[in-house]
Amino acid sequence: MIQQTEKVAVDTLKTSLKEIFGFSQFRGDQEVIINNILAGKNTFVIMPTGAGKSLCYQLPALVKDGMAIVISPLIALMKNQVDQLNAFGINAQFLNSTLTKAEISRVKRDALDGSLKMLYIAPESLTKEENLDFLQKTNLSFVAIDEAHCISEWGHDFRPEYRRIHGIIDDIGDLPIIALTATATPKVQQDIRKNLQMEEAQTFKSSFNRENLYYEIRAKHDAKKQLIRYVHHNKGKSGIIYCLSRKKVEEIASLLNVNDVRALPYHAGLDSHTRMANQDAFLNEDVEVIVATIAFGMGIDKPDVRFVIHYDVPKSLEGYYQETGRAGRDGLEGNCLMFYSYADIQKLEKFNKDKSVTERDNARHLLGEMVAYANLGVCRRRQLLSYFGEYYGEDCGFCDNCMKPTETFTVQDEVLLALKAVKLTEERFDGEHIADLLMAKENQYVRSYEHDKLDVYGKGKELKESHDFWISLIRQMVIFDYLVKDIENYGVLRISERGEAFLSDPYPVTIHADHNYEEEVSKDDDDNGGPASSGGHAYDEALLSLLKALRKKVAKEKNLPPYVIFQDPSLEEMATVYPTTAQEMSQVNGVGMGKVQKFGTQFIDAITRYVEENEIETAKDVVVKSMVNKSKIKIFIIQQVDRKVDLEEIADAKGLAMEELIEEIEHICYSGTKLNLNYYINQVIDSDRQQDIKEYFMTAETDNIAAALVEFADEDVTEEELRLVRIKFLSEFAN
Repeated sequence: MIQQTEKVAVDTLKTSLKEIFGFSQFRGDQEVIINNILAGKNTFVIMPTGAGKSLCYQLPALVKDGMAIVISPLIALMKNQVDQLNAFGINAQFLNSTLTKAEISRVKRDALDGSLKMLYIAPESLTKEENLDFLQKTNLSFVAIDEAHCISEWGHDFRPEYRRIHGIIDDIGDLPIIALTATATPKVQQDIRKNLQMEEAQTFKSSFNRENLYYEIRAKHDAKKQLIRYVHHNKGKSGIIYCLSRKKVEEIASLLNVNDVRALPYHAGLDSHTRMANQDAFLNEDVEVIVATIAFGMGIDKPDVRFVIHYDVPKSLEGYYQETGRAGRDGLEGNCLMFYSYADIQKLEKFNKDKSVTERDNARHLLGEMVAYANLGVCRRRQLLSYFGEYYGEDCGFCDNCMKPTETFTVQDEVLLALKAVKLTEERFDGEHIADLLMAKENQYVRSYEHDKLDVYGKGKELKESHDFWISLIRQMVIFDYLVKDIENYGVLRISERGEAFLSDPYPVTIHADHNYEEEVSKDDDDNGGPASSGGHAYDEALLSLLKALRKKVAKEKNLPPYVIFQDPSLEEMATVYPTTAQEMSQVNGVGMGKVQKFGTQFIDAITRYVEENEIETAKDVVVKSMVNKSKIKIFIIQQVDRKVDLEEIADAKGLAMEELIEEIEHICYSGTKLNLNYYINQVIDSDRQQDIKEYFMTAETDNIAAALVEFADEDVTEEELRLVRIKFLSEFAN
């Protein structure tokens, strides 16, 4: 009889799975997880994005009597999932701050009359007294806690309200709990279980490996141009771009639109109607790209997102992993690109200044892991999986570090020394302490623990290696499973079984050099916006040589220095994008239509011949069109200069420093627009000095201001004077 009942239950589940969700079979542990919940047991699910977490609570909610509460921090995800469930004919609703009073009343009415099967609610709404009173009157089946990493102070999206969830559930009733997350390190997993008082709960942990995702990091150099180029090469594909601030989201969305990419912004500063409308436009493919803040997050359940770009560095590896997990949820193509700059890290560090000491320390540790991930030359997949406590024994062959490896070298004594240092310090310290010890670096803890008396103290110096080397080596030893992180004490290192075996029988180990993004030029990014890449300059060196020779010829004919015709960066861009019309040429940085009309014809003809002779497919999509707000400033400056308004007044009117205004004027001038600043320059610089500076620029090989300052070092000429006369000189001769 028992066997027959179990068979009916299994058949019912599979029938519901097919009839409601359209799936013929369960994936991974879904079926056993669902049965665990149906048995009334607490359940902990760790499953990567796109592996089918939602089904683990949605299906049992439909099978069980009563209404399931789904606690979720993301308004976007609530709406997205409710819309999908409603489309399946399931009565699911959400309760959050976006609803009107009438809508809230309707949701509560459905819950009380028993017709509502799932109620999605934000943790903030759950804590409200009126909502608690209402929930106590309903027939509840269980509680699902989505994005459960928010419970942990070590999680990347810590929400204080989540720490109160267990107490609130106790107030509502004795209900089974299912906690789900896609991003939890062993430390966070332990914290979740402890806070929810479900240490006994069965844990179902899937591999964090998303085999279809390609991970890539590029130096944040000329990032807007790289971004446009990348998106254009993925034309027609859905993508998400994450930025650090609302302002940057709006700026990048505008940049994409003026460059013929249908894009919309998505952040907490938008009113709820606009936010929902933008989300729907993305889901319905009315736009190709959505641009969102990292801080706000996006619960977009869209299976065919083909690329996720982090324009700014995320605050943590958990956040990065979750956000990249939006790509390729259907198991097909998914490209994950991050632009890395240490300046972004410094900005994030500043944001953490006002936090409590504990929060600041946690944030610093999380950010340190992000920096390590970006800089290490080790397979990206191995790094990510190691961070989440999963050992991956080989390089994936499908990330930028595998396809374009940094230099590798063999070490043995170094690994042995690091392991000995960990053992002699009784496996109670982090990698930074071990590196300080080995390099005999000034560190109060090294001395206070008398580690300066250990025989490994300063031995790292004898191997002639740097402190950075030891930090990198120790991190790689964790990834390669010679060391493991202590779950109880964040950052503390212990020796693994593999490490112990190495101590007994050492052997050579291959490690990778770190990236140096200051030296890496991001121009070697791949033209097709995908996994493969080619090294070298983006510009065509043969064409660049041809254009430089032509510039020299034109300059000689006109008796002008070559830089007056076109500067080197402009020629390099021409040799990259192959402009063959006046309009295309005018879009090259530092050119503009004025300069095209004066000097452009011969260069356009030369490029056209070169393209035809070499059968080159031009890359017009690399040209980044200016955004309207920048154009408005330029137009305003030109109009004010025409009216002979003092530069100080123009700067004040636009809230610019004088240096910023002169820089804007230089951009206008370099693009070929003639500006007559004589009315101002004659007031502030005497005519003899003007003539001396003008003669210098006429004979100089370069218009570089630093070089000019050296030339005029004995004459007390200021940088501002040099820049103003250079503008006058270029307006007279170049425009």
